[in-house]
Amino acid sequence: MTYDLKSISLPVLGPGGIRVLNALANSALIGDALVGKLRRDVGLGALTEKPLEEAPTFTPRLPDVAPSIPALDARDDDARAGFRFPMIADYHTAYRRGVLTPLDVAERFLVRWEESEQASPALRGFISMRRDDIVAQATASAERWKSGRPLGVFDGVPIAAKDEIDQAGYVTTIGTRLFEGAQPAAYDSTAVARLRAAGAVMVGKANMHEIGIGVTGFNQHHGSARNPYNDAHHTGGSSAGPGCVVGAGLVPMAIGADGGGSIRLPASFCGVVGLKPTYGRISEHGAAPLCWSVAYLGPLANCARDAALAYELMSGADPGDPNSVGHPAAEIDDRAPRSLAGITLGVFWPWFRDAQPEVVRTCETLLEQMCARGATLVEVEVLELELTRVAHLVAITSEMLTGMLPQIRDRLGDFGIETQLNIAIARGSTAVDYIHAQRVRTRAMAHFARALGRCDAIMTPASGNTAPRIHSGGGAVSDLTRSMETMRFAFTSNFTGHPAVSFPAGYDSAGLPIGMQAIGRGWSERLLLRLAAFADTVVERRRPQRYYAPIEV
Repeated sequence: MTYDLKSISLPVLGPGGIRVLNALANSALIGDALVGKLRRDVGLGALTEKPLEEAPTFTPRLPDVAPSIPALDARDDDARAGFRFPMIADYHTAYRRGVLTPLDVAERFLVRWEESEQASPALRGFISMRRDDIVAQATASAERWKSGRPLGVFDGVPIAAKDEIDQAGYVTTIGTRLFEGAQPAAYDSTAVARLRAAGAVMVGKANMHEIGIGVTGFNQHHGSARNPYNDAHHTGGSSAGPGCVVGAGLVPMAIGADGGGSIRLPASFCGVVGLKPTYGRISEHGAAPLCWSVAYLGPLANCARDAALAYELMSGADPGDPNSVGHPAAEIDDRAPRSLAGITLGVFWPWFRDAQPEVVRTCETLLEQMCARGATLVEVEVLELELTRVAHLVAITSEMLTGMLPQIRDRLGDFGIETQLNIAIARGSTAVDYIHAQRVRTRAMAHFARALGRCDAIMTPASGNTAPRIHSGGGAVSDLTRSMETMRFAFTSNFTGHPAVSFPAGYDSAGLPIGMQAIGRGWSERLLLRLAAFADTVVERRRPQRYYAPIEV
């Protein structure tokens, strides 16, 4: 089999090294030459070397039809292995039985959040929060429950959203200091509006890697979110805050955004479920236009069932986002998996095993458990992974550069130094590079279509490694070698448009979570969530070191 995904070996730079390199990269004297070398070092110089005849595909268009998944024979809401996090259903049950009110939970949430911030180090799961707004939402929900007119299972449930997603009354900062003093959003994004219409209590803007251009979750301006399983480690980027607050139990679900793994990597590092749906399935209206051809909104949750509930509620056509129109209706399976019979799982073994040994062993064990429950395993091949990686990198960085162009042009020095260096590298891409990347997208979609023609889902680890350590001084670190390792399995589905889910597979010897990924055909979220639900029943979950759930189960 042909496996061509390359590893790069570059020195790790601390804050001082990044500062020097960034100054040189932006200098008039040697900047162009240095940026050219940096681009060659990360493989970007190879993009235009391969002659391509395909027409460019600027946004994914998937003709795939989701497979028919056998119905399950019994409901089992409590089928969870190990430590049990509060689920959305637990909040709903507490309200229905009158054990707690949404206002009780809101007050408890605020107390627990304060505890998380007063601890040393502070958890830093949120960038901003409005107490009066949270209490007002919870009070309205409590009145609905009191009058016997709740809006559904989400009514009164605390939900967070990444800082690049508009919430009325909050400034959307995209993890920067550039928008301090700006007018708050007048309207909710479509995803937030749909949750709020269902009664969810939106509890603030969750932290993120600055402008989404990083895989660790580092944030120079707001402080880096801390991993609930070991606060000396990152949570993963760029949806660092959503992964953090879900993993720490503060909320059962949060909305993330994923341009190159930014939902699935935090999910993997924080031991939760993260769904990146089919391209266009959840409206992007009201989300910052950072990387429109590879961007997805989706849920991070402590179990597959909650991810499924949020996915179903947020999905659907929206006039504000033309890419959301024309999809088949979302379907979820709300019954616990007793068998995986009839499901064929594909593995490209050279890719699957290109990760840290503990990650590979843990994911192989879970794969064996899936096969023991009836799944069929077949070998598949995915061609031109390296070319796809480079093309995705050109696409996402070029689009981020364009999306933030006014700020980059006028206030470059206000970005963090790590972001400034990434911007300098992105500036080296040309229009020819971008068009060439879209030609590669056409090829990549064909490669994945062939592989998925032999199976229902392609299985990989969610990341090549577990959560990296936070720099001892708290400053920026540039580790491009580790970044490529981290993203090794994530970027493909962003580029091709296929849905993908990360779910807990176990833990490494240091107790850090390990995630597994399933990539499916277009609109096969039901299947992917079923695989995640199966993992819920067999993977022994552990209580995080930093745990702040506002209710007990």
